[in-house]
Amino acid sequence: MHRFYLGYTTMGILQIVVTVITCGVGALWGFIEGILIIAGASSFQYDAQGRPLAQ
Repeated sequence: MHRFYLGYTTMGILQIVVTVITCGVGALWGFIEGILIIAGASSFQYDAQGRPLAQ
C-alpha cells in the first residue's frame, strides 16, 4: 500500500501480483520497503511528484 500512497501505482500493482503469485512470500519485498520508508532511507525521500515526504 505504501507504493500507492506515494503515487507509484504501477509498482504497487506489481508488488501485489508478486505477492499473490508467490503465495505471500513476495510480501517481504513490501515489508522491507516499509521499514526503509520509516527509517528514512535516501531512496524514499520523495513521492512520485517529487514532493519531499514529511518526517
